[in-house]
Amino acid sequence: MRTLVVFHSVYGNTEAIARAIGRGVGGEVSVAAVAEAGTAALASLDLLLVGSPTQGARQTVPVQAFLDKIPAGGLKNVSVAAFDTRISAKSGKFGTRLIAALAGGFGYAAGRIAAILKEKGGHQVAAPEGFIVDGIHGPLKDGETERAAAWAKGIAGKVKG
Repeated sequence: MRTLVVFHSVYGNTEAIARAIGRGVGGEVSVAAVAEAGTAALASLDLLLVGSPTQGARQTVPVQAFLDKIPAGGLKNVSVAAFDTRISAKSGKFGTRLIAALAGGFGYAAGRIAAILKEKGGHQVAAPEGFIVDGIHGPLKDGETERAAAWAKGIAGKVKG
């Protein structure tokens, strides 16, 4: 199974999740920062996973630029899934909790990424998933990299099966 995990990371948290996802998927997997990822070979993949920090209830500009480069139908026959990192409305300082609560009311990056991947012809194999960061800069909440690897392993089982 050929897999590509594409991510953008501002403080290293989304990168840590992307690398854990890569380990969880196993097989022939590449994990690439969005700036290094091209779109030419996407149609030859079995699985594409795309992730971003949530900023302003959406994905970052570099992730959106990557998604914009994928041609219509460019993900036909490719299984896809989306993930993000987000702040929990239940932890951190009051200002951070307020930002997270407001963002949650408008959505998170993963749902928007998943919709675009599906619009480009991808076959969504898992619901969009969010991984929790304690505060704007991090660190990741305890256990999130393990949860990311388990999430990816479940996805790989669906694609292989």
